[in-house]
Amino acid sequence: MTDGLAHSTLSDGGRGWLPIFAVVVLTGCYLAAAGRARRTTAGWRPLRAASFVVGAGLLAVAFSPVVASAAHHDVRAHMVQHLLVGMYAPLALTLAAPMTLALRTLPGWGRRGVTSLLRSRVSHLLSRPVTVLLLNVGGLYVVYLTPLYVHARTNEALHIAVHVHLFLAGYLFAWFAAGPDPAPRRPSLSVRLSVLVLAAAAHAVLAKLLYARASHWPPGAALDPGNVRDAAQLMYYGGDLAELLLAVAVFTAWGRRRTRRARPSHPVAETSVR
Repeated sequence: MTDGLAHSTLSDGGRGWLPIFAVVVLTGCYLAAAGRARRTTAGWRPLRAASFVVGAGLLAVAFSPVVASAAHHDVRAHMVQHLLVGMYAPLALTLAAPMTLALRTLPGWGRRGVTSLLRSRVSHLLSRPVTVLLLNVGGLYVVYLTPLYVHARTNEALHIAVHVHLFLAGYLFAWFAAGPDPAPRRPSLSVRLSVLVLAAAAHAVLAKLLYARASHWPPGAALDPGNVRDAAQLMYYGGDLAELLLAVAVFTAWGRRRTRRARPSHPVAETSVR
């Protein structure tokens, strides 16, 4: 049973393939840069390239015309798309360390641009724990507990904006918590874990609210309550799994840094941009 709103024109015609085309182009650029970096003394770990391919593949699946069409008809498919775009793909792409790769392979002007961006006031603001938490979790509450969900299904520009926000907020969160890329004044492990726990709790609360109020939320959507409950369970358990994977990445990165710092002959490159 579908959820009754008219299907958007987002996946109509060739436009439905544009996001996939963009993902393919970016993947090609990353792999070309990774190949160049591997030929240098520092090298480039194949696992990072594999992580980027996985993240890009998840985005390609999420934005494929089949999934995009299903997401407009069925809130359960929409939730799967949300999990892929906002949680799983950003984590995989973050672990691929694209900014580090850019700093190794771009010409001088490009490296200076990346460094200036990381040192900018905007980067410092975006990397603060409160900002990261509000953008990542607050955005979800706005989407599902306000009429934004309905409007985004019928307005193409708003629909795109919501997906861009979901992806960027998810990427920012993963970068803040576990990203191997440089970050302005990266918080301590305890702070990052605290933010991760708070985000997981807020995510779970939202899923429970949707489950309990399936006949009323999202406002104005008039969705099948059974489908909303299924979507809420996808959010709850899918979000838990994504956050567990992120926690594993946090501890893995922390352990790797501690091991490297214990080896005087292998100094660790500074990971904080001030």
